[in-house]
Amino acid sequence: MKGFKFAGICAGIKKSRSLDLGLIYSEKPASAAALFTQNQVVAAPVILGRKIMQKGMLQAILVNSGNANCFTGAQGIAHAEQCVELVAKALRIDPEHVLVSSTGVIGAPLPIDKIEAKIPQAVRSLDSCTIADFAGAILTTDTCTKMVSRNGKINTSGEEKSFTVMGVAKGSGMIRPDMATMLSYIVTDADISSSLLKQALTHAASRSFNRITVDGDTSTNDTLVCMANGAGQAVIDNDESFGVFQAVLDEVCYELAKKVVKDGEGATKVASITVKGALTQQDAFAAAEAIAHSPLTKTAIYGQDPNWGRITAAAGRSGATVDQNKMDLYFGDILLVQNGQWQGKGAEEKAAEIMKKDEISIVLDLNLGDGQDQFLFCDFSENYVKINADYRS
Repeated sequence: MKGFKFAGICAGIKKSRSLDLGLIYSEKPASAAALFTQNQVVAAPVILGRKIMQKGMLQAILVNSGNANCFTGAQGIAHAEQCVELVAKALRIDPEHVLVSSTGVIGAPLPIDKIEAKIPQAVRSLDSCTIADFAGAILTTDTCTKMVSRNGKINTSGEEKSFTVMGVAKGSGMIRPDMATMLSYIVTDADISSSLLKQALTHAASRSFNRITVDGDTSTNDTLVCMANGAGQAVIDNDESFGVFQAVLDEVCYELAKKVVKDGEGATKVASITVKGALTQQDAFAAAEAIAHSPLTKTAIYGQDPNWGRITAAAGRSGATVDQNKMDLYFGDILLVQNGQWQGKGAEEKAAEIMKKDEISIVLDLNLGDGQDQFLFCDFSENYVKINADYRS
């Protein structure tokens, strides 16, 4: 990735003594855009980040894991501001170009002394670390790092120019739409204005991060950021180049979001629910969201049971207009329900075979209109309860 450096080190924030402090640095100020949680309870770095992002420029991002710096009052804001100042001083850049993020336990004071002591090391590590180190430093209950990179080509001033979009995410629990990733950072060497970048990022999130769920809980710290420093010389300044850039960004965001769902706490399967034939797109969204959030649906998927009654019931309570006598339901390519009627034991046995796969596709056709939407979600296992029962232990 041209023009960006990354670091990930141990600052002693986590009890496990694993990587817990990450840094992204652009060699020059970059256009930037961000989306934050819609939860009304928000962490200090989100409050500060919303102010910093008003100017649409960034040069560095500092992320700590192991502590959310949320519900920490004025002290939490002061600690977030202190982190900004420390990073700016260490990198010799404008404090207004530094964003901070946190993830971890809510309510505990940020161990600012540990972070202050390790920021110089993080800066020094920019020359030796990779994006994989940064990806490891932002994890909490995640079982793996989540990274995606894609390339694109556009015509700039009569010459073909390539660009790269690279993304990192963390997220395993406390995941639902409204910036569901918890934390995600995307960098690109394309040259694009902050206003166009915000437009592209909003579109990409609507098709990815805002269409996933693990447990139905919206985090206090959800943050999605994209930085574009123009080091690759591909200029995004017209409809054609923007379309190419949008497609690449959409793919990166979707693949990151899918990795979050796949790594859902205790998850064993990834499922997609597509609702089509709804009266409106809003109805399709409501029905798909209700099905994806349903604990009964999620536990049935864990049990490899094509329990179609749970899916149709969730759609019925979603607020969407439905007619149970017109519903068609597919598991993979198996039609299990047609016009509201179960298609028999043979069809169910075939659907049960579909349920044994690691990735499952479910389609509910309401046969009422042209509305369509989709969610990615995962199953619920007993391990989800164990992980969250022991989270603060």
